[in-house]
Amino acid sequence: MTLARPSDQLTAGAPQRRRSAAREGRAPGRTPIGYLFVSLYALLTLAFGIAPAVYSVVLAFTRSDGGFAGFDNFVKVITDFRFWPAVEHVVAYLVIWLIGLLVFVVLLALIVHALRVRWASTSLRFIYYLPGALAGASSVLLWLFVLDPTASPVSGLLRAMGFTSFVQVIQPGNLPVIFAIVAFWTGAGGWIVIMYGALNNISTEVIEAARIDGANAVQIAWSIQLPMLRKWIAYMGVMSLAAGTQLFVEPQLLSQASNAIVPNDYSLNQLAYQYAFQQNDFNGAAAISLLLLIVALLLSWVFVTRGGLFERE
Repeated sequence: MTLARPSDQLTAGAPQRRRSAAREGRAPGRTPIGYLFVSLYALLTLAFGIAPAVYSVVLAFTRSDGGFAGFDNFVKVITDFRFWPAVEHVVAYLVIWLIGLLVFVVLLALIVHALRVRWASTSLRFIYYLPGALAGASSVLLWLFVLDPTASPVSGLLRAMGFTSFVQVIQPGNLPVIFAIVAFWTGAGGWIVIMYGALNNISTEVIEAARIDGANAVQIAWSIQLPMLRKWIAYMGVMSLAAGTQLFVEPQLLSQASNAIVPNDYSLNQLAYQYAFQQNDFNGAAAISLLLLIVALLLSWVFVTRGGLFERE
């Protein structure tokens, strides 16, 4: 007599379980508890994500008295003399930040992953991640001291660059670079950890085969690791672009700390804030928000299609 192995019994029972699940009207492996777990997130998304977005669309196409305004609100904000300078500021910041993020995050992740000493790799990942634990406002307050040559721990470097006062450092022409550095310092650590995890998913057999063929570390990174990180890089680009278009905290705090040397309408989000809470024009603020959303979606589409984010292997 031949005894059935436990694995055979499990395999034999699988079709029966699938048929039973199909008769009950649910997919195999899915239980009601799964829907319970996602229900709270779905409700919060509906209440604080989708509903406000729909309301902003309604505001953008209506007048303050509730009548239909067509594209009047969009024309009003686009012809505002503050709009296009704010666009230029945000674009300059995004270009510097995204290029720096895509290049240096991937480079640092490759370096950390290449370390053979476990404690060194773990320590570096922890150090990189630490700045991300600070809230955006706290991070900017810290950088107010770093950027002041009279109090900064890197005052020697600032003076060597020709800056002798805080006012000189935060001139509007320097702000895109400053905001990009602050954003990189705050957010790069989390992405380095994510990229490190993605690198760990690459088959060691592929890497070893490349080494046997004589490939060095640079060739392996360029020909194997980077192509396999393409989706993760695209994901980082989409998320960072969405966050970057919302530039608000950094220029707002600098505006207050500098006695308006940094204008309070430096970014598009600040301009929308001015429309809503200074001019009491929520319709114009909604129009700016909708324009930002459209631009962000178009640019995200470029990242998604070029990065193959939803392509199956």
